Amino acid sequence: MAERGRPRGFDRDVALRRAMDMFWRHGYEGVSMADLTAAMGIAAPSLYAAFGSKEALFREAIALYRATDGSATRRALDCERTARGAIEAMLRDNADAFTDPSLPNGCFVILGAINTAPEHEGVRAHLLDLHKESCGLILRRLEQGAAAGELPQGVDLGPVAGFYSTVLAGLSIKARDGTGRREMHAIIDHAMAAWDAMVAAAPKPAGAASGG
Repeated sequence: MAERGRPRGFDRDVALRRAMDMFWRHGYEGVSMADLTAAMGIAAPSLYAAFGSKEALFREAIALYRATDGSATRRALDCERTARGAIEAMLRDNADAFTDPSLPNGCFVILGAINTAPEHEGVRAHLLDLHKESCGLILRRLEQGAAAGELPQGVDLGPVAGFYSTVLAGLSIKARDGTGRREMHAIIDHAMAAWDAMVAAAPKPAGAASGG
């Protein structure tokens, strides 16, 4: 027996993907319920039955994004062997995703947090929490790198994490403004030069080998 409240052929996963695309492109306020039902190919009663509310649908769309197109940050930080490699992969992989012509430009989470009005505090707070979580992952990866001797002793890692999270957010905004992949990677070159300068400027530990 078909589930009550759903039209025949309703595919929840496909509908959620379409909703994610709409929210990503236009923001929470920029998408009406009429826009959503048209894009998802379902009637309003079916949308409410399947997802509960516009905000609940938005939260599911964000979760889908973070598990799919928005997974580059976590993947890079988890999989790269060195802290420097992790930060560089995070920036470059995201830059590629942000400028992928088959996807909306920029980061869904970053742009959503910027563009959500204060009256939708629940949505705005959720996005800000997710952004802070990503910043925390960057800091944790830097701490792991410092513990492994990849970063100079005594470096305050909080501002370093803040710098690279700011670069990442800036890349998202640049992508939404139409900046291309080549220019994005040139920006990342400078961001990684800052890492190398930080390491090069640090005092060498007593007794350290002088060879390359």
